[in-house]
Amino acid sequence: MRIGLDFDNTIVSYDQLFHKVALERSLISPEVPINKVAVRDHLRKAGQEDIWTEMQGYVYGARMDEASAYSGAIDALKFLKLQGHKLFIVSHKTQFPYAGEQYDLHQSSSKWIANQLQLSDSPLIDRADVFFNATKAEKIQKIEQLECDIFLDDLPEILLAEQFPETTKRCLFDPEGHHSDLENDVIKHHRSWKSFLDWLLHLEDLNVAK
Repeated sequence: MRIGLDFDNTIVSYDQLFHKVALERSLISPEVPINKVAVRDHLRKAGQEDIWTEMQGYVYGARMDEASAYSGAIDALKFLKLQGHKLFIVSHKTQFPYAGEQYDLHQSSSKWIANQLQLSDSPLIDRADVFFNATKAEKIQKIEQLECDIFLDDLPEILLAEQFPETTKRCLFDPEGHHSDLENDVIKHHRSWKSFLDWLLHLEDLNVAK
């Protein structure tokens, strides 16, 4: 299968890192949950939207190497690679932040992928199969061009877009369960990488049975 994967908040979790950076800057108290959305909502409520915007560029740029993969993500990717599946990363990411120091966010993410997504001495996902797109429309177009059989993303708006290819199975990565109501015949809802991998294995079994 040709499996497409979003990057930020799908392969990579920023919950701990955003919380850590916010504490370093004395922007939150330790009682704020260790969760990216919780940090964002706290800053917005405090009227610090500009600080949140700048912090995103800083985290995705200067501190990217401290980010962690979601539990089970790398093991799942290794398994899928060894099973002969073709893996792609298709991300909606501007090259430079909207505010603050102009880090090269594509370069920072590419470095993280090269360092973290390894199988022995070879990359889990070839550099030629990693795509950073400036707009959501370009991202959806790339998914169609790559003829992905499956795409996993944390944003419902991508999977529900009118332009999203009909031939691509849509999987929503939602570890916090914010969008559990979207589970239907069109979108498969996953709260963990284990859930996603188990579903893929079941899908393969069904295909073999045919």
